[in-house]
Amino acid sequence: MRFYEVLRFALRGLSANKLRSALTTLGILIGVAAVILLVAVGNGSSLQIANSISSLGAGTLTVSSSTTGRGGGGGGGMPGRGGGQSTGTGPRTQAEQLTLQDAEALVDPQNAPNVESASPVVNANSATTTYEGTSHDISQFVGTYPGYFKASSKSVAAGTLFDKADVDAAAKVVVIGQTVAEELFGRVSPLNKKINVDGTYFTVVGVLAASGSSSSSFQDADDIAIAPITAVQGTLTSYGSLSQIVVQAKSADAVDAAQAEITAILNQRHGITGSTADFTVYNQATVQSAVADSNRTFTVLLGAVAAISLLVGGIGVTNIMLVTVTERTREIGIRKAIGAPKSAILGQFVAEATILSLLGGVLGVAVGLAGSRFEIAGVRPVVVPSSVFLALGVSVAIGLFFGSYPANRAAGLRPIEALRHQ
Repeated sequence: MRFYEVLRFALRGLSANKLRSALTTLGILIGVAAVILLVAVGNGSSLQIANSISSLGAGTLTVSSSTTGRGGGGGGGMPGRGGGQSTGTGPRTQAEQLTLQDAEALVDPQNAPNVESASPVVNANSATTTYEGTSHDISQFVGTYPGYFKASSKSVAAGTLFDKADVDAAAKVVVIGQTVAEELFGRVSPLNKKINVDGTYFTVVGVLAASGSSSSSFQDADDIAIAPITAVQGTLTSYGSLSQIVVQAKSADAVDAAQAEITAILNQRHGITGSTADFTVYNQATVQSAVADSNRTFTVLLGAVAAISLLVGGIGVTNIMLVTVTERTREIGIRKAIGAPKSAILGQFVAEATILSLLGGVLGVAVGLAGSRFEIAGVRPVVVPSSVFLALGVSVAIGLFFGSYPANRAAGLRPIEALRHQ
């Protein structure tokens, strides 16, 4: 029997039970669409996290205090007004804290030739800010040096950044993020306006460009204000230890060398002689690699969960085809009695199962691609082309695999038994 005749019999069989065929197709459609969407969500989440991490800059290292470490001998900078340096000797009883002197030591061209800048950072978290009756709690109020802007890949959309002269003069000037500007000023230009930050007035000199990494899943990167560290320490925080030091390497290739130089300098200053330091140097490239690995696992897990839907759809195909064979047993007997070969019966039922799966797969791809255009749980899905082809290929394979048993059962019926079937 020719191929088109097998196809014609298959289509006629499917059209005889339109509702049943539609429901079977729907099962495959849901499975294919789920695979595409869930893999796209996992991939989008991975890219979103990677963008958030890389927003600090490709050549950036972050030095933070470690509460588990213990200093050794003297020479480390102890917390105190202005980050004064301790000259005492003997074992420490608590972890050394980061100071301004530590940050200044990291830009020594002889000991740290691969370090371009080191910006000390203090944080006045959740600073309440008001302007003419409008109030907003800024999630990050940062005090730092001008080098922080380059190290964290921040630029201004309007106005200017503060400079070293502002730091030396403890000028009460501030650069605000897009979220702060919108919440406090709306459509009014914030430049040269004075805002009240917990009782202290700061003059807005610049507005940062949108970071593009904020979402409902992460802290808003645009809800930030940055001022000279001297002004922040003098008004909003104490003159004690730093929150962290943001270091900019001279190039992305020099990050590892810069990390080694930072570790050596701080070990010497803090008197670290053992294997456990009282500080931690975070390499953004290492963090991003670790996060990428975990997110690949997460994406594979989502794809596996979605694949279960395809498996359920395949079982549905088997069930429907078995019912179809039972209902059409007499028809099969008549066709075999008038000379239809076993291959024709086999081909017809395999064709029916494959058509159902292929149709469901094509519609599932369309639904998956359409759904990926919308934000899901705060994540913008990013379609992985391989998942589309894989889902469509699996849907066709499901028709061939799960349709083979009912087709073999139909083709193996003896004509005399089939004709007797009521």
